[in-house]
Amino acid sequence: MMVTKVQFTVDTELSLRLFQQGASAQDNFDSSVAGKCRDGEYGIFYQMDRLEAAGLTGVFFVDPMPALVYGPGVIARIVEPILKRGHEVQLHIHTEWLEFAHDHEHAHLRGRNIADFSLDDQIRLLEQARALLMIAGAPKPTAFRAGNFGANDNTLRALSALGVQYDSSFNPAFLSGECAIDLPSQTPPFSEHLGVGIIPVSMIEDRPGNIRAVQLCALSAWEMRDALAHAAEDGWPCFTIVSHSFELLSRDRSRGNGIVIRRFEAMCRNIAEHNRLEPIGFNGLVPHAKKPMTTLPANFVRTALRYGEQAFSRMRYETGIASTLFFNEFAALDSIVAI
Repeated sequence: MMVTKVQFTVDTELSLRLFQQGASAQDNFDSSVAGKCRDGEYGIFYQMDRLEAAGLTGVFFVDPMPALVYGPGVIARIVEPILKRGHEVQLHIHTEWLEFAHDHEHAHLRGRNIADFSLDDQIRLLEQARALLMIAGAPKPTAFRAGNFGANDNTLRALSALGVQYDSSFNPAFLSGECAIDLPSQTPPFSEHLGVGIIPVSMIEDRPGNIRAVQLCALSAWEMRDALAHAAEDGWPCFTIVSHSFELLSRDRSRGNGIVIRRFEAMCRNIAEHNRLEPIGFNGLVPHAKKPMTTLPANFVRTALRYGEQAFSRMRYETGIASTLFFNEFAALDSIVAI
């Protein structure tokens, strides 16, 4: 029986905005990584708790670049508990931090995305980021994801030169934006491009002709459930979900976002209960031959429900004007379709 390998990936990063506002390393860690808010904690420790309760593991793409301004200790505080609890650490990079890091060998470099640099500079920056991650206690990374998905073909050449096996920066939903990797949107997992294995962010069709990334905050529980089931039924070799260390919080990070929290918990149940889905990290992947894969087709009702849910989420968690009764009714409906 063909089993689809599922990677639940968490881009784990400190906030440059909070740093610019004068936040200490501790305060930035508490908000961006631990997800502390007035309701409790909904960051990586909560995420690991819920994953483990369902018998799952996660992949945490950790950005080590804040070590250039805060020092290496804060990155070690991220890496150590992830590894201790049996989850996987891989390499992430947000080059925006370079503008504020002055006392290092690449202090002259500036760019929002890794793709903004020459091939030689990309090799140097990725080598530096890998070293910072390993100083923090991580094993040598085997997979990489660019911040903002802002990679290009030179990024893949740089990864190949450094011996990194997999790239997960390729996000078909971002090809009209910051992802500049020259591949078609239907590129399947394990496609080799410029010496690196490509593990794309998975996608669905949310309306005819339009694709949407499989990101926790971007799909309803219903869409995520159907996307997982479709991947298993269609024989996808792997299915890659994106989240962030702060994704379960409201946009201002003052409280937990109940809708996204319920989506996350429903996702954990759906993966755990499906006998053709296997949670695994990049280190456990075994390359498969490329095969054509069909995207979960659009469903008007499913998509319309998510539009309504997203609009409600903005009211409830960003403007605070939605009623408690409406919130409870939506919560009940969301729970039903997540089963």
